[in-house]
Formats: sequence, C-alpha cells, structure tokens
Amino acid sequence: MYFEKTLKLTHLAVMEMLRGAIAKADEIGQPQCIVIVDASGVTLGQIRMDGAKYLSLKSALAKARTAASIGGPSDAIPEAVGLAIAAATEGEVTRLGGGLSIYSDGIRLGGIGVGSGSPDQDKAVAEAAITAIGATTSHG
Repeated sequence: MYFEKTLKLTHLAVMEMLRGAIAKADEIGQPQCIVIVDASGVTLGQIRMDGAKYLSLKSALAKARTAASIGGPSDAIPEAVGLAIAAATEGEVTRLGGGLSIYSDGIRLGGIGVGSGSPDQDKAVAEAAITAIGATTSHG
C-alpha cells in the first residue's frame, strides 16, 4: 500500500493545548516552558511563561521530540543509555521527565515537552494540555 490515512494536530489543537497547559501551570504556581511538536518533531507551538527559566525551552523541546519519537514519556529512555543518546543526538533526545506523546484513535500525533518545574510538575502540565483536546498519552 502506498498511502495511509493519518491524523494531525491542527493549529486550533495546539492553541487549546497551550491554554490548558498554562492554566495548569498557573494553578500549581509554576511558570513553565511548553513546546508542542508534530509526529516528526517539528515545532507547532511554544511559549515561555513569565518567570519560566529561559534555558528550559531547550529541554522542553528535547522532551517533546523524544516523546514524539519513542511514542512514550521522555523519562522512559533507560538511564544506562541516557547520556550516550543525548550526546549522540546533540541534545535532541533526553531522558528528563516532562515529555509525553500525544495520541488520538491509536495514532501518534506528536509530543509535548514541559520544563522549569519538577518532573512531576512538568508532567502534570503536559497531561493537562493533552486532556484539553481529548487526546491520550498512549496508543492503547
């Protein structure tokens, strides 16, 4: 078969995800850097909230791309290979927590990466963004 039907994140989905993420970050009192990528790792939207650490944009992008690439959370990368993978990809892949894959109807749409808080805060903000559009973090 030469063609397949796919789903993709629209700009409206990205805006709604950013709204959901910002609302959660405000609720927990932790300004965040939030990056959303499509399934191939291309950035669709990002924001650095007032007070978020500016270097966290880089880690948020790496988290989002990692999650989009592996189809799971960024912290699923095994610790034993984390540094080697980060070095081999010039920081494009990370095992830092806060990156989640985005699925709808079993199809991987992309990833979201959040940084500036603790791993648990980052994950909570990413989950809020995914929930805002009715998507899930796994294909199941």
